[in-house]
Amino acid sequence: MGQYRVIVVDDEEEIREGIIRKIDWNALGYEVVGSAENGVEALELAEHLHPDVIMTDIKMSFMDGLQLCEHIAEKMPSVKMIIFSGFDDFEYAQKAIKLNVTEYLLKPVNAQELTQTLKKLKSQLDQELADQRDIEKLRRNYEESLPVLREQFLVGLLEGRVPRQRVQAQAGMFQLKLDAKYWAVALVHAEGGTSQALDNVGPLRSAQELVPLSVAKTVEEMLGRFCHFTSFLYMDNVVILADFQGENSVAALITGLNEVCKSAGRIWGGDISAGIGGLCTNLNEISRSYQEAQSARDYSAIMGEGRAIYIKDVEPDTSVQLQFGEQEERALINAIKLGGEEEITKVINEMFSHFESQLIPVAQYQVYLVELVTALLRVVRTYELNTDEVFGEEFNYFATIFSHSPSKIRQWLIESCIRISAQVKRERLDSTKLLARNAKQYIEEHYMDPEISVEKLCAVLHVSPAYFSTVFKRETEMSFVSYLTEVRLQNALNLLNTTDDKTYVIAGKVGYTEPNYFSYVFKKRFGVSPSKYRQSAPPVREDVDKGRLE
Repeated sequence: MGQYRVIVVDDEEEIREGIIRKIDWNALGYEVVGSAENGVEALELAEHLHPDVIMTDIKMSFMDGLQLCEHIAEKMPSVKMIIFSGFDDFEYAQKAIKLNVTEYLLKPVNAQELTQTLKKLKSQLDQELADQRDIEKLRRNYEESLPVLREQFLVGLLEGRVPRQRVQAQAGMFQLKLDAKYWAVALVHAEGGTSQALDNVGPLRSAQELVPLSVAKTVEEMLGRFCHFTSFLYMDNVVILADFQGENSVAALITGLNEVCKSAGRIWGGDISAGIGGLCTNLNEISRSYQEAQSARDYSAIMGEGRAIYIKDVEPDTSVQLQFGEQEERALINAIKLGGEEEITKVINEMFSHFESQLIPVAQYQVYLVELVTALLRVVRTYELNTDEVFGEEFNYFATIFSHSPSKIRQWLIESCIRISAQVKRERLDSTKLLARNAKQYIEEHYMDPEISVEKLCAVLHVSPAYFSTVFKRETEMSFVSYLTEVRLQNALNLLNTTDDKTYVIAGKVGYTEPNYFSYVFKKRFGVSPSKYRQSAPPVREDVDKGRLE
């Protein structure tokens, strides 16, 4: 295992350096990656260095050790905290325990005691890391969660949200027969029972939420004699995913479900209806069969409850279906937003090859294209793009779809999507620059507020702190705290050069409630304290002023 990273925090440099010097860190399995003289500095270091352990004094200026522990516990809960203090005070120990501090040591801390503490802590860290890497434990956790993962996968199939490549990779893992030639979805649903029937079934009268479970049990017990299937509960329905080797095998499914409806109806004391969707040749088309099963079940209002209804018996043949579904739309939109020309071309070519390989009615083909172009128009509207730049002036997509060959429409779509992609990316780039510019303006107008924070700024800009921090640092090459500090110090320099205000007054004017902390930050940035800067000769001031942001 690698070395664990440590930050040492103490406001007394001699103690800080003594701790670092007297411990054989490497032999103990640690590496000191940084040191700080107060909690504010330590917190900033921790955000950049990602330590495993922070060792800190309690009594420090600007932010004490317990306050530092609070921030670390909130932002980096996995970091271990060791507190050392000269205060033998039970109140401090109580607070430390509440903050889940690993060790609380009294000063003066000797090397032997600290070494033993670090050895014990390393054993704890090693064990936690070993647990995280324990393959057998991970496998047990995985197996325990497999039923939930399987159900999520199956629901994703029904709703058309599982990418094609993931279907093939995970279907076998969830015990679905990949060698089946045909698939179909059926839904079994229990309608409300009569009061007389409910009286007859005893416990179910007061536990109607158990009725779907009862129906599911009947399905499991009876349907296996007629076909191979997978079943699960979803939206108060028992969903059946049946697989067949022959197209005529659906007759066995219909027969089996009729028996299930009769048997479950007797147990439940109410009406049971079942709808069966059309056959599909691969799992990626299951969402269509699911929608057809819903439509078939709706026919029970006309044809009567207590039986299974096959969609092909009540609606025209829809064996060849072309549908621009959620999965196709997501793939295209992701290619536009995140991919390049190659990815866009690949997605559109896949869409066209899918229906060019089948004999699709012209009307279906045209509806598919209308839905596809409508999805593109939603993207254009969402990003407020210039439609003339995307589609050309006097664009009429009905005329385009109905008067051109598939090859020309395919090329037109590719070119249009590439233009949309370019505009979306340009819009995104412009919006991040605008976000950074607005943030800078807000900081310039509110730097004197001691309560200014990322959270406050993000509430004004209507973005999340995590997104803002990423964008702001990319655009300015500085963190929010660093930029705010620089703005405050620039304005402090200006006040020192142009006014006779006392340094504590200037500190308040630029947002520092603690004059001592202002002096500390000023000296750390420019090498001299505010008072010495004011007293210094012009060459020194010119040298300091060179460090100012333009």
